[in-house]
Amino acid sequence: MNPLTARQAVDRAVDVMPPLGLDEVQAAADLQTRTDRKYLVPAADFLAMTRELDGALAVLEIDGLRRFDYESVYFDTPELEAHHAHAHDRRRRWKVRTRTYLDSGLCTLEIKSEGGRGETIKDRHPWALQDRYTLDTGARELIDSTLGSPSPAEKLELSLVTRYDRTTVVDLQTRSRMTCDVDLSFDRHGIRRHGPRDLVLVESKTVGAAGQVDAVLWRRGHRPLSLSKYCAGLALLDPSLPANRWNRTLRRHFDWEPAAA
Repeated sequence: MNPLTARQAVDRAVDVMPPLGLDEVQAAADLQTRTDRKYLVPAADFLAMTRELDGALAVLEIDGLRRFDYESVYFDTPELEAHHAHAHDRRRRWKVRTRTYLDSGLCTLEIKSEGGRGETIKDRHPWALQDRYTLDTGARELIDSTLGSPSPAEKLELSLVTRYDRTTVVDLQTRSRMTCDVDLSFDRHGIRRHGPRDLVLVESKTVGAAGQVDAVLWRRGHRPLSLSKYCAGLALLDPSLPANRWNRTLRRHFDWEPAAA
């Protein structure tokens, strides 16, 4: 018998959950300022975790779909300042990307930064689908006003494209949210790598304290890990780049080795 894939596990898990529309998800858990905890969960464990929380979880459903195709386009300076800031855990960290919901064609410009307590702050703006690989003057002005001085906006250029399928689950009791990503791929200047097919990238998104999803995962032996799709993707495609915070995760789950010195 073939082992359960991450995609199959997510589909089976959410098939029995009640649906929520986008407005209902936003009303229940629209967490633009939040604490994120990431886990790489084997397919069978993911399915068991959702079964343990049976009755507490609902899934985002739009036009009959519960799994959605995402594309994120990241922008960085030629020196990859955003990557290095995350790799070296510097206090001033930021990310700039466009995110496209490929099933609907909707696109946004997102500017992410770190709050004083380590929480993620995301500024989101509507963006034209056809412009998702570029930043115009208006975008750079938004980045300037959001990130403040010194701003990298003038130097930003396309640095990485990621694709994955995402399912969004809401804990109706704690009003927290969980995203479940499968089939990750990373592309930089035409070079592509894929993530593990048997692991679900679970991201628990709460305001402050950990939620029920975190508690169940901890009880099953899973602990939050440091993993940035952007920085992990860059390290996979260019092993000469630093992967300090993700070294162990990339070695264990992504079949990665750093470049020889």
